[in-house]
Amino acid sequence: MIKGTATGDAVYRTEVLNDPTLPEQGYRLEIRRSGIKIFAEDDAGLRYAQGTLEQLQEQHPGELPCLRIRDWPDFPVRGYMLDISRDRVPTMRTLDALIDRLARLRINQLQLYTEHTFAYSQHEAVWQDASPMTADEIRKLDKRCRERGIELVANQNSFGHMERWLRHETYRGLAEQPDADQPACLYPSQETSRFLQGLYTELLPCFESPKINIGCDETFELGCGRSAAACNKQGRGRVYFDFLMQIVQSLQQKDHEVQFWGDIVLEQRALIRDLPKEKLTALAWWYEAPNALDPGFSARAPLFAEAGVPFFVCPGTSSWNSLIGRLPNALGNLLDAAKQGVANGAGGYLITDWGDYGHHQPYAISQPGLTYGAAVSWCVDSNRDLVLEDYVDPKLLRLGRVYESTGLLAGNATVLGIALRQPLDAKWKIIGEIDETRLQNTMDELASIQDELDDPEVIQAVRLAKHALRRIELAKLGSGLPLEEMRTDLMDCIHHQRDAWLRSSRPGGLEDSLDRLRARLADYGSN
Repeated sequence: MIKGTATGDAVYRTEVLNDPTLPEQGYRLEIRRSGIKIFAEDDAGLRYAQGTLEQLQEQHPGELPCLRIRDWPDFPVRGYMLDISRDRVPTMRTLDALIDRLARLRINQLQLYTEHTFAYSQHEAVWQDASPMTADEIRKLDKRCRERGIELVANQNSFGHMERWLRHETYRGLAEQPDADQPACLYPSQETSRFLQGLYTELLPCFESPKINIGCDETFELGCGRSAAACNKQGRGRVYFDFLMQIVQSLQQKDHEVQFWGDIVLEQRALIRDLPKEKLTALAWWYEAPNALDPGFSARAPLFAEAGVPFFVCPGTSSWNSLIGRLPNALGNLLDAAKQGVANGAGGYLITDWGDYGHHQPYAISQPGLTYGAAVSWCVDSNRDLVLEDYVDPKLLRLGRVYESTGLLAGNATVLGIALRQPLDAKWKIIGEIDETRLQNTMDELASIQDELDDPEVIQAVRLAKHALRRIELAKLGSGLPLEEMRTDLMDCIHHQRDAWLRSSRPGGLEDSLDRLRARLADYGSN
């Protein structure tokens, strides 16, 4: 194919040619005075070559430089998984913008983590207040993704994290502990299996992809209730594994490819060798940068590789439980996943973006981690030292580093995130000495960044972070604003959080999220 490509006043003769020697998704781009040549073996390679050419045109609007590029990805699957079940469900407009961004970042798989936020026709009681994704919306999203070279993969948690279902009396009979105050784990049984198959039967036809992520992580209650006798006899790991395989095999028989979170089988390592080697992918997740207490993905990825089990490495954006980001940790975690994934032959790299405890952070807070993860999953050697300021608003990068100013550390969270959700008299799990000067410096830095911001959602995130900082002063130093002023400040935060939320997210889940903030009003006495 030959066409014309214009840059400024220059028009270049552009040829698109086939090159079967290129790796999957790879391309060659040659720009000479005589014209442009694009070489690719598949549609993805051609798309990425054209994207590179568009970037060059933006960078050099007058005349393109002569150059040669040969490029292909380290990981064939480079995915992004967004939590839409911890209260926030994005609007379709937000999702459309996300897809455009993912395409530019060369992300080629998208998952929407789902517990109760798909509108199953027979289960309205579960999702009626959640503003769920409908079947028609998923089909539209699926089409939009395919147009941009992205595979939309079904995602429905199917063992643990089922509290939004099990809180309803109709579904209590499926619970491992039906009499618990907040049951979250399904009881592994034929009845439960039939229930899950009913969900898949309705969900999967909305997707062109044959893949599904069934979750099945963090089944903390297993063996503590109705499966106790079986777990005592066979072992908790074996009971988990057998039910996992029951779900997997029923889907594989219908030609579906299954993904599942690998945390339980990593704890029961003898089970790894029994995993099927076809049409099944283990998702090895970890969210901390390597440290003295945990080496990160080097303790996880080799176990699947040695057993010959297909697996993805799954780091995170470190945005959840942070309010304003935890960027240094995110960068270390994302880079570690890329390095260990390449070294151990991972088939994919899935960037996860969670919304624990009310998803109070806006989507923008995840952009630095998403951008860096996309870069190192494409080529870790070339992009490990990426200058993020060239691709992400520097104010977001400054904001993502602020938590370090406190001198206080917390696992899978910032101390700001913990301060906003924990009662003042709780025993916060944080490391470090409280220093009044450092806290004041942190407040000054937040105020400085806030003055420069123009995004209302990010401004609101800073507002919440400042209130959390005042809570640290109150809880740990016994100083700060009077309780009445703290109460007024938090009520103001709640008011602004509602407005900020509705700019990009649906109303369903908002009240549940705000209730977590309202609960902290009790710390400041009665009104």
